[in-house]
Amino acid sequence: MKGQIIKIISNLYFVNCNSEIYKCHSRGNFRNKNILPVVGDFCIIDKDDNYILEILPRKNFLIRPLVANIDQGLIVTSLKTPDFSENLLDKLLLVMEINKIKPIICITKEDLVNEKEKNKYRNILNYYKKIGYDVYYNTQLDKLKRIFKNKTTVFTGQTGAGKSSLFNKLDSRLNLDVGEVSIALGRGKHTTRCVELIEIFDGKLVDTPGFSSIDLSIFLNEQIRDNFIEFKNYICKYSNCTHTNESIEECSIKKAVESGKILKSRYENYLKFLNNDKHS
Repeated sequence: MKGQIIKIISNLYFVNCNSEIYKCHSRGNFRNKNILPVVGDFCIIDKDDNYILEILPRKNFLIRPLVANIDQGLIVTSLKTPDFSENLLDKLLLVMEINKIKPIICITKEDLVNEKEKNKYRNILNYYKKIGYDVYYNTQLDKLKRIFKNKTTVFTGQTGAGKSSLFNKLDSRLNLDVGEVSIALGRGKHTTRCVELIEIFDGKLVDTPGFSSIDLSIFLNEQIRDNFIEFKNYICKYSNCTHTNESIEECSIKKAVESGKILKSRYENYLKFLNNDKHS
């Protein structure tokens, strides 16, 4: 019988088959074959003996959070407490792009910034909209509810940015814990206990532990370059241009940054990701 893994606790896999939940173990030879079932995996189970017999091919796979078969990612990003981080946002967008997951940006805590800061952040966010990303605010609940239909969505973003609070506003039945934000660290407590697939608004949602660091070292520099989506709008003199050491006459990306067509912080983050910022 075909089903989907919706939750994992220790070595027990909760598999949804036609709206019935089976608590299964994996086959003993999975470890020998280096097969690791994860939340989101579609699988074949023996419903009588409660064993997962086979993991079906994945369309994508994330290491952190450990999930598979995701359609879109809702990146929850705070403007204050913790402060807005273009570096972290660009990393999350990059991870989504490389894994063929549609990124959606959701901004929280706009009420904590003054008008001058609001205008600054709106200008930055308008750039992300301009290059093709959907941007919502956590106050736009009706619009947010509509994005889930017929999609499997992963929730991620800054620790302490308000993911659990947003969950509860979207659907109070979820009743997730809301963590405090550490004043000393500027980051929140991890309130999400495990990765779980939840049915919501005619779609599926993956709640994941919050995190504020991502390892990009698994990606090639070419992958990083080719998944800054606005770079595709420019043609450099050389097809293998890295947009780093080339002259401004040779590199149309550098020229676009200088003229303000490409956001300077995006280009600076690109350079960091290529070099010494892969593990930050």
